[in-house]
Amino acid sequence: MKATGLVVEYNPFHNGHYYHLQMAKEKTKADCIIAVMSGYFLQRGEPALVSKWARAKMALESGVDLIVELPYAFSTQSAEYFAKGSIAILDALRCQSVCFGSEQGDIEPFKRTLDLLTKKKEEYNVALKYALDKGHSYPKAKSIAFHTIIGPEDFVVDLSQPNNILGFQYLNAIHTLGSKMSAETIKRIGGGYHDETLHQSSISSATSIRKALFEHQDLSSLLESIPKPTYHHLNDYFESHQHFHRWESYFPLLKYAILTKTKSELANIYEVEEGLEHRLKSKIKSSESFHSFLHAVKTKRYTRTRLQRVCVHILTNTTKEQMDNLPNQAPYIRLLGMNRKGQQYLKKVKKSLDIPLVAKLSAVEHPLLDMDIKAANVYALALDSRKQEPFFIQEYATAPLRFDEERKTFLT
Repeated sequence: MKATGLVVEYNPFHNGHYYHLQMAKEKTKADCIIAVMSGYFLQRGEPALVSKWARAKMALESGVDLIVELPYAFSTQSAEYFAKGSIAILDALRCQSVCFGSEQGDIEPFKRTLDLLTKKKEEYNVALKYALDKGHSYPKAKSIAFHTIIGPEDFVVDLSQPNNILGFQYLNAIHTLGSKMSAETIKRIGGGYHDETLHQSSISSATSIRKALFEHQDLSSLLESIPKPTYHHLNDYFESHQHFHRWESYFPLLKYAILTKTKSELANIYEVEEGLEHRLKSKIKSSESFHSFLHAVKTKRYTRTRLQRVCVHILTNTTKEQMDNLPNQAPYIRLLGMNRKGQQYLKKVKKSLDIPLVAKLSAVEHPLLDMDIKAANVYALALDSRKQEPFFIQEYATAPLRFDEERKTFLT
């Protein structure tokens, strides 16, 4: 069986994701689609709208064959490490290819860009250091350094676009890891990545879908933008928990954590660098919301995304020592769900896997897994106290989901 991997967050699964899924099948001629999905906290430093189990159900009902979890230690990282963790898991699962959405829509410029940066690595690093020394944020400094080394004749990918950036890092990870996976890309259509307005077509950005949901609490307004399984699972989640997760729900916890930590304790939190702890301490007391706090702390040096990830790490008390001592690649594969085709694929490759496949938490002990459990526990704190204990138990008790695509039902 030929498997193609997708790197996803599905926050939530929408029509653009369905388009990507179908085009990936068509373009790669895959027999099995495997998605590696972020858990409770995401790459841009945000809590997922609903639990990973609800999002996995959306994906399986929409056509994903096998879904596994990207650990917290990779899902809350910059694009480079997010991509490396994701690609390593897909490679471990013996995927022949990875297919990603991009603004570019053509894989060749990605390949040329990787080749150029590989050849001019030293020149690029010098330009990057110079830009950082000028006080630019890391993403901006990387963009400046990149444009320093390219010539007018170089047909390269536009690395100012968010999905192009991630796509390039997937190719870079394949190269760095020495993987034999090939890479394909699908051009994004419909609403842009950061677009906050629901698109007139049936494909809107996840950002606009979440914004509409938070503003109106009305799922019916999203019917043209999301598949039916997503609608049903969002509705079920809200009926069960009376809550969709967003940063404002966690702000009191974040404020408590910052106020009760010393500056030296804050400085030990992962990604708190260059005296940021002082700025965090000075701005938190006068901030009445997460939005106002970010606005007060944000500078030219620190992007909103970087600061959101810092806040996630403060919330989960994730230290530099913890992250520095973790392996560069996941030491296990956490299985979230599968259909019959995914089950057949696992049966075929299971004996050849180099790292363990985790279906039950009791089967494996590892610091990486401990971080995932802690993230799940913190995520649950946004819920009503009566809903928290079942959520804590769910992380240990939930077996991998099994979806019968013929009967359109989940098996128990």
